[in-house]
Amino acid sequence: MKNRWKQFWKDESGIGVVEIILILVVLIMLVVIFREQITAIVTNAFQQINSGASKINTGISIKKK
Repeated sequence: MKNRWKQFWKDESGIGVVEIILILVVLIMLVVIFREQITAIVTNAFQQINSGASKINTGISIKKK
């Protein structure tokens, strides 16, 4: 029984999965905590992209032959 317990304690094959799950939990918690700030940043970025795209579109003209 002691040998089995020692083998189980030394076995590290499942450590990678546990680490990945912990990292995902921390990332999800950060997203939940900073949700409003992240939303504001993304919204601002898309607004700037859209305003820049409309400026580009006004300068484009198609010439007919």
